[in-house]
Amino acid sequence: MKLSLYVLAFALLTSCGESKQTTKNAANTTAEATTTNETTTTTVTTNTKVETKAKSNMQEGMLVGEFIKADLEQEAFASWFNSGYSSYSPSEEAMNTIKKNISDYEIVAFMGTWCPDSRRETPKVFKILDEAGYDMSKLTFYGVNRQKSTNENIEKDFDLNRVPTVIFLKDGKEVNRFVEYPRETIEEDFAKIVSGKEYKNSYAE
Repeated sequence: MKLSLYVLAFALLTSCGESKQTTKNAANTTAEATTTNETTTTTVTTNTKVETKAKSNMQEGMLVGEFIKADLEQEAFASWFNSGYSSYSPSEEAMNTIKKNISDYEIVAFMGTWCPDSRRETPKVFKILDEAGYDMSKLTFYGVNRQKSTNENIEKDFDLNRVPTVIFLKDGKEVNRFVEYPRETIEEDFAKIVSGKEYKNSYAE
């Protein structure tokens, strides 16, 4: 009986879906374990030097709080992020639709660096946005801990239940969202959302 309870508790904590904090000690532990690391990466294109500062909110080996692409290219996450990014080739048809419409949207996204679904889909999100020429200043990406929360509880403003979640907004209002895994492919789901076609995420009723 005790063993079964331990297995169930572990499964809940590692799930990418909705979960509740089980103890006050868990909340205290995550709050006290926050550190900030900074690295600088340099990219050179056509003799133009561009410096990108990565400011990572590290918490027990996870990114928790706002981050940028360069944070996922650090050693702790590079093995799955870089391979997922480089190996992914979105369909040309879907990308043409995304390129025509994506600039109309601001995007707020949530993921967990500990979550298999997030590790699978997040590199694809960045690849799509890069290939679409999206203005990354309009993207805000947050990492969450295993309780699907940030230190500032930003997720509560967006009714977050599962990760990854990618929320598309116009004039500050949510238009639609992608949740955890695609109905078709992630680029086809995004294309439907940004072109205004009917779309329900994988958990919408």
